Amino acid sequence: MLELLPLLFSAVVLGLLGGGHCLGMCGGLMGALTMAIPVEQRGRRLQLLLAYNLGRIFSYTCAGLLLGLGGWALANSPAAMLLRIVAGLLLICMGLYLAGWWSGLTRIEALGRGLWRHIQPLASRLLPVTSLPRALLLGALWGWLPCGLVYSTLLWAASQGSAIDSALLMFAFGLGTLPILIASGLAAQRLNQLLRQRSVRMAGGLLVIVFGLWTLPGPHQAWLMGHASPSMHH
Repeated sequence: MLELLPLLFSAVVLGLLGGGHCLGMCGGLMGALTMAIPVEQRGRRLQLLLAYNLGRIFSYTCAGLLLGLGGWALANSPAAMLLRIVAGLLLICMGLYLAGWWSGLTRIEALGRGLWRHIQPLASRLLPVTSLPRALLLGALWGWLPCGLVYSTLLWAASQGSAIDSALLMFAFGLGTLPILIASGLAAQRLNQLLRQRSVRMAGGLLVIVFGLWTLPGPHQAWLMGHASPSMHH
């Protein structure tokens, strides 16, 4: 479990600092969701926004579990080393994206457009949002919106070779996206401006890149195992 903590931290950072992309994909919906709340429900705005985002995070977690089953199957095969390499390279790519140095990850959004064409009409029927279950369901459907950052994180999570770990990483990623999307729905501009600062994004991107380099197999892994073995033995 301890070795999963840096990965969970990376997932939260990815969600938190990937908020600029999240606003581009979901920010319009958050505004529409807020405006669509009936006047008599405005006092419950925060509750409805939280329910929507919890539904979205639930979808991320389910997707992580499902795709993680495939990663688990491969982890018990000769492809296990390849999975680790893919995980490290994806982290490096996502770090480059967060730092604003490369945005190629957004190109994989085309993978989910076919599925989204069938889901979008169902999501549209749930507006205006008038209850917590309705907001929760809307978020669960909107969680399947094609998003390059989500897809990349999903592939990285699945490459860990464990369905449970994959689901936990996607849950952590979803939690990371929560502050900026809630702030967007509540028009909290200070948080948005802070997370969009270039220095903050570059620091987060560099941190994720370091985790990616550490994930790649190499001599440093043998060194880590050599130092970890005595403590694990005790």
